[in-house]
Amino acid sequence: MRTIDFANRAAWVVCAAVTTFAIGGCVSTSTHEKMQADKNNEIAALQQQKTDLEKQTAALEAEKAKLNQQTAVLEQEKSNLEKANRQRQAQYDKLARHMSAEVQKGELKVRQYQNMLSVDVAEQIFFDSGRAKIKSSGQTVLKKLGEALKEYDNKVIRVVGHTDNVPVSKSLQTTFPTNWELSVARATNVVRALQDAGVPPERLVASGRSEYEPIAPNDTPESKQQNRRIEIMLIDASLVEELTKQKEQ
Repeated sequence: MRTIDFANRAAWVVCAAVTTFAIGGCVSTSTHEKMQADKNNEIAALQQQKTDLEKQTAALEAEKAKLNQQTAVLEQEKSNLEKANRQRQAQYDKLARHMSAEVQKGELKVRQYQNMLSVDVAEQIFFDSGRAKIKSSGQTVLKKLGEALKEYDNKVIRVVGHTDNVPVSKSLQTTFPTNWELSVARATNVVRALQDAGVPPERLVASGRSEYEPIAPNDTPESKQQNRRIEIMLIDASLVEELTKQKEQ
């Protein structure tokens, strides 16, 4: 009986051990699979992060290239602007030197603006009162001025006639009904004189502003005299071309 009982107990112990081992083996496999799944998820997440970072890097590189290109364009525009400013300054200095005698006599004024030069000529140097024919003194000044202006092939030369607010005398109204006609006729004759001096006609523009662009009040003889003038403007050809394009759009 004891031998049988001992054998039963031994069998029971062996069975329990096998069962415990089997259970323990099942737990280890499940844990391993979970760990492996977690590791795979982690790897996939890292790979996704890597892909996202690579896309961000590519986007930043593209933005950097775009900014570099914009910087290069701005630097070129700045260089062109500085070059144009130096050129305008040189043109102004040269014109002022060329006409220095006339400036000192008070026959004309040379002024500089951002995109143009201006030569203002006193009316009495060019014309008799109410007349559009250029006097000999005006012809001399215009010949000298035209010789200088013909060198500025990057400029459009706009000649504008201005008057005071005194109406044209009745004796002259058959020729010039108003100051409009008088101012335009004077500008046109100046343009013709500049052309005769060698300025290419395609660069010349004549216009009249009558009494409607005064630089002084028309309340004294002195201020009226200031308003009677011929304005010769040298405008950058590129600016004129740009304005023309804008009007056509």
